[in-house]
Amino acid sequence: MKIEKIERSKHKQERVLVHLEGGDLLRITEGELLRFGLYVGLDIDAETVVELQQSAARSETRVRAANMISARPLSRRELVKKLREKGADAPDAEAACDWLEEIGALNDADYAAMLVRHYSAAGYGEAKLRDELYRRGVPRALWEDALSKSPNAQEAIARVIAQKTKGRSLDEKGRKRLSDMLLRRGFAWRDVRAALAEWDENAAEFDYEE
Repeated sequence: MKIEKIERSKHKQERVLVHLEGGDLLRITEGELLRFGLYVGLDIDAETVVELQQSAARSETRVRAANMISARPLSRRELVKKLREKGADAPDAEAACDWLEEIGALNDADYAAMLVRHYSAAGYGEAKLRDELYRRGVPRALWEDALSKSPNAQEAIARVIAQKTKGRSLDEKGRKRLSDMLLRRGFAWRDVRAALAEWDENAAEFDYEE
């Protein structure tokens, strides 16, 4: 089959369209164009067409993976899942992730640390942090190192209490509502109880001084 025309796609910047005699169309990237030495008038056989299609699929998966990871951080498992949902074969998706890891664009350890920083700063406790690490597909081997950098639970709870109370005293109902909220946020009951006890003590001292 001879190549009758080669042109760039008007819709995808990275795509090159190769028109073959008989009306067949190959959608490849510039990488395949150079690697296979394609030009108008070149006669290629059916085996080369298949190789071009497979290579183009790998290249397109790489481009898509790079675009996804540049748009927002993802774990390797999340990225593979998204690539598969877009139609990539499992080997191509894994290969694209390998490439991104090699160039430092995909790093599950850094991603785990970012998740811990984000949810800790938002006032969530360790149980919530573990839930997010699990939900986002971070390997368990990376959890403990990331969690070791989270703030002290007592200090984190104290900040949440300060934000919620704004210096106001709480009745028993308000105290229970606050403790329930802290538990939902993933803090352990022992830490919540200790932090509330300290807050009660400080509030009593403040009232006494007034």
